[in-house]
This record gives sequence, structure tokens and C-alpha cells, in this order.
Amino acid sequence: MALLRRLFSAPKHEPIRDNKSERNLFARRALVAFVGTLVLTAVLMMNLYHLQVSEFDKYQTRSNGNRIKLLPVPPTRGLIYDRNGTLLAENLTFFGLYIVPEKVENLDRTLEELRAIVGLTDEDIEQFKKERRRSTRFTPILLKPDLTEEQIAKFSVIQYNYQGLDVRPYFKRHYLYGEPMTHILGYVAKINDKDAERLKNENKEAAYSGTTDIGKLGIERFYEEQLHGSAGFEQVEINSRGKVIRKLSEQPPVAGKSVYLTIDLPLQQYIAELLGNQKGSAVVIDPKDGSVLAMVSSPSYDNNLFVGGISGENYRRLLNDEDRPLYNRATQGAYPPASTVKPFVSVAALTEGVITPDWTISDPGYFQLPNTSKKFRDWKKSGHGPTNLQKAITESSDTYFYTVAYRMGIDRLSSWMKRFGFGMPTGIDIQEETSAIMPSREWKQKRYKKPWVMGDTIPVGIGQGYWTATPLQLAKATTILVNNGKVNTPHLMKETHGSTIEPYKDPLLYDDIKEPNAAAWSAAKRGMFGVINSAGGTGRKAFAGTTYIAAGKSGTAQVFSLKEGQKYNAANLKKFLHDHAWFTAFAPYENPKVVVSIILENAGGGSSNAAPVVRRIMDFYLNERLPKLMAAEQNNPASSNPNGGAVENSQALDAPMPVDQPTEDKR
Repeated sequence: MALLRRLFSAPKHEPIRDNKSERNLFARRALVAFVGTLVLTAVLMMNLYHLQVSEFDKYQTRSNGNRIKLLPVPPTRGLIYDRNGTLLAENLTFFGLYIVPEKVENLDRTLEELRAIVGLTDEDIEQFKKERRRSTRFTPILLKPDLTEEQIAKFSVIQYNYQGLDVRPYFKRHYLYGEPMTHILGYVAKINDKDAERLKNENKEAAYSGTTDIGKLGIERFYEEQLHGSAGFEQVEINSRGKVIRKLSEQPPVAGKSVYLTIDLPLQQYIAELLGNQKGSAVVIDPKDGSVLAMVSSPSYDNNLFVGGISGENYRRLLNDEDRPLYNRATQGAYPPASTVKPFVSVAALTEGVITPDWTISDPGYFQLPNTSKKFRDWKKSGHGPTNLQKAITESSDTYFYTVAYRMGIDRLSSWMKRFGFGMPTGIDIQEETSAIMPSREWKQKRYKKPWVMGDTIPVGIGQGYWTATPLQLAKATTILVNNGKVNTPHLMKETHGSTIEPYKDPLLYDDIKEPNAAAWSAAKRGMFGVINSAGGTGRKAFAGTTYIAAGKSGTAQVFSLKEGQKYNAANLKKFLHDHAWFTAFAPYENPKVVVSIILENAGGGSSNAAPVVRRIMDFYLNERLPKLMAAEQNNPASSNPNGGAVENSQALDAPMPVDQPTEDKR
């Protein structure tokens, strides 16, 4: 019954929800959530303050670094002109494929794919790796230079596949006249590790940002600072693929200065053609100020080969060439100056009182060292008979100057010849120069660890023995003689952007020679006058019939020493053992406008082989070039290039180069 009552009775309802507890629980949870929200909001605000206020500059820079880049803008290299305004070195526009390695996902794969697309070579890749080691991050690096129109078109079609690569224009140096000007201009080439280290040490890295080339030789190297200029930059915005969207700001580069040389291009070209394949050098100087009108070294090479990097095959060919075309004979060729130094020795001996203009010896054809059996032979076996200074220079008496050297001694000889510039740099504005050798007691002891003996002094009197000189040194010494001791440093720079460049002059080395009186200078120059204008002069035949009066001195430099009693016979010797032919001259005699010094390697006698070439050079300059230049200046003083750079006298080129030929007087 009880069970039935429970089943059918109304249920008793107990309370299911505790509203009060629920309200309390909700309030607590809401409070926690509110506090948490406040804390998180505070943290967020603190972080925002940290990012937007405290570290604003830092994060703005990092942010901008992802989309804004500073791209270096290399300066335009200055141009080079000759003295008349003829362009010698220019900048041509080329297109190249540039790469930002950090933007490339798979660099090795990309490089391999580009071989088929743009003709990428192993040399290109090797050069790119070298440049990458020296470049800063995100700096575009030239990967493939000299792109053709076809290569540019092929890459443009698929450029969207290659992030961080772009085709851009760039300048490349070009030398318009090649070989005749190479040893003067030098060339520019890729900046290597040594160059980069030097620029770093000199704090010039910023100025060379984006620059790939630097002057290596010649004028390009010596005046690198003036020619190069300073780099600028562009601030650009880029997208995620590294493509430039827009330019934000720009600091333009400072272009290099254009320079004008003292070289007369037509004269330079004429001499280069005149020498042809003959190994040798010719230097032409204006004695009034030391400006170099021409300086030719033969054979030469095309400096355009080195711009952008010379191939291994071409470099080995030049390096292994027996004629040594890389070698600048004008400033680096050291040869015994032979009899060309006799006028300078005369000035020294007259000033020291060792001789007088009238002092006479009897020349039997040799000089015998006192108390010995050693004889020093004259080039003329029978001798010159009674010989004074005038005759000794005119006929080039070796015996006379053997005697002078014996009387002078090596100490005074060496000291005096250094004052004429022998044995030291000339000061010319290219760095490829040797000092050659002006021997002295100290020099021999240091070089050979042996004391100086009188037998060493005697051949120095005729420019032989240990004495060597460059063609430029001989030309400079001749200008000093012409100017009665005034020293004008040879120089190649005329001006830059209208500003005259003062040639470098070291007062410790190049003081004017003031001691000799007028008689000493006159006696030496009268002797040189006799060489060309007297009956017995060694250069009379070569200069017969000139429209001007010249003075000069020949020299025949022995390549090897003859043994006692041995006779020189060119027919029985190999070509490289033949004598070198020298000649130095100035004209006109009363008012010199030009000095020419020349050496022809292994050509034989100076009077028979070198003198005719000097004659042709002087004819061309004094009779052809100079009158036209003067006329152009009178008609139009502002005109700087009246001839358009053309060689104007080719008639003399029709005659063959002089070769070894027997001659009674080869000195």
C-alpha cells in the first residue's frame, strides 16, 4: 500500500538552481575577465608604446630596410683628350645582367639556368664570386656584362621567374686609338682584392660604391682620383621580388674631371707608324716647359683588351711575346746611353776645371790606363788625331772622353750626371718608370759587394759600363742642356676642366744647375751643332737639306762587352746582340722648340740608323704640325682641334725603316 501511495502521490519538488550562487559566480568570472582584459590591454599598449615610441627609429629602419634600399650610383669617369681637344678615351653605354644574391632562392640552380639564357660562362661566374666577397648585402652585382639585344630579349620574357635579377645599363671605357696611346693612357680594369684593400685603407670605399673599374696603368692610374669622381646613391622602394617600384630620393654622383694631355695625337701616331715593328722608343719634348708632345714605345698592344677583363689566352700571348709589348721602353727601358752623354760630361768637366774648350789630346785610337796594359778602344780604329772638345763631340771621340773620365773620377761624374737626371725618376706623371743606374762607389759595393776600381770609371765617360738610362731621361737631360741648366720636369698633363696642373717637381732631386757658366753650356751645344752641321759630324748626312738648323748627338750602345782584341762584327752575331742605336737632338738651334730622343734596339749605329728617324720626326713636327697649329691659333684662338686627330704627313712613311748597314762612323 505504501508503495502504491508513493507511486500515485504528487511529487515533492526540490529547488534546482541557486540564483544567488550563479550571480556571484558570474560576477567573479566577469571580474577576472575584466581584469585579464585590462592586463592584456595594458601589455598591448606597453608593447605598442615600445614599438611605436621607445624603439620607433630602430623598427622603422628595419621595416624600411625590407622595402627601401640605398642603391649606389657610380660616377661617370672623366674623359681624356690630347692637347688639341681630340678625344682619346671615352665611356660607352652597355647593358649587363645584375643580381642581388640575397634575393635569389637557389643561387646555384639560377646560375646554371642562365648559361643557356644569356650565355653565362665560367669566367663570368668566377668574377661574380670575387665581386660578391667585396660587396655589401643587397648591392646589385654585375653578373653578365655586354649583353646582346637577343640575350636581353630572351631574359626579359622570363624575368618574372628570377627574383633579384635585372638588366641595367652601365658605362665601359673605350680607347679610340689603341696601340699608339696605350703606354701613355694605360687602362682601367676590374677592382681586385688588392685594390679593394688599398681603397679600404685610404677610406675611399664609399666613393667607389658601385664602381667596378679602377685605373691600373698610365694616366688612368696616376690621375685616378681626378678621373673617377665620387659615387652617389638612390633611395628606392622595392617590392617582395626586389623590383624597384619608385625612387624616393637621390644624391647624384660627382662625375670625374676630364683631362687634357700635352700629347699631340697626330705626332704620336706618325712616330708609331714610323717605328713600325722596330723595337725601340721615341720621346718628343717641348723644352720651354717640359711638356711631352709624344712618347712612343714599340711594339705596343691594344689596351681595350684589358677593359672588362682580358682572357687568359690573350694575356699569355702578350706575356710570352719575345718583343715584350707590355713593357714601356720610354720610361722602363734601361740601356747604356753611350756617346749621347758626351755633351753632359763636357759641361761637368768644364765646370770642374778638368778641361778647357781648347784643351787638346792626341787620339791614337785608344786610351791606356796608366801603369797597366789595359787599353780602351775608340770606335775609330785609327783615332781622331789632335782633338779638342769641339772635335771630340762632333766626331764622337771615345778616347777624349776616356781621358776626361779618368781626370774627373767616378765621384764627380756620378754626382754631376745625377744633376742631369740620370739614375733617378724624371718626375713624369705615370708610375711605370725605372730610375735606371747612375753608378757610384756606393752603388757597386751594395750591388756586387766589390770596391770600385779605376777601370770601372773609364767606360762611364762614354756612357757605357754600369751606366744605364731611359729614353725619357736622355730627353730630359737634353732639355736641361738646351735651357742652360734650368730643369723642367717632363709631364703629360696639360689641364683639367680649364685648370692648369703644375707638374710635380722634387726640389731635392731636380734643382736647377746653376754653377756652369755660359761658356760651358755653349761649348757643349756647339759640339752638338757640329755633329749635324760640320764636315766630320756623325749626323751630317741624316740632316742634310733641312729647312731648320738642328743640333744633336748620336750614340751606339754595346749590348755585350768585347774581349781584349775581339772585333765587333754584326754579320756574325744574332740580332739581339747587335748594338742599340741612339740619337738625341734639338731644333731650331737658336730658339729650340722641340727635343727628340730615340733608341732603336739592336739597329746598329746611331748616326746611320737612329739619326734619320729623328730627322723625319723633326721634319714632320717643325714643317707640318707646328705651322698648322700656329695658323689655327691665329685664325681661331678658341679652336683646340684644328686637325681632327688625323695623321697629316704620310709621305715619309713610304721610305723603309733603316736597318743595319756598314758605316765608317757609327757613333
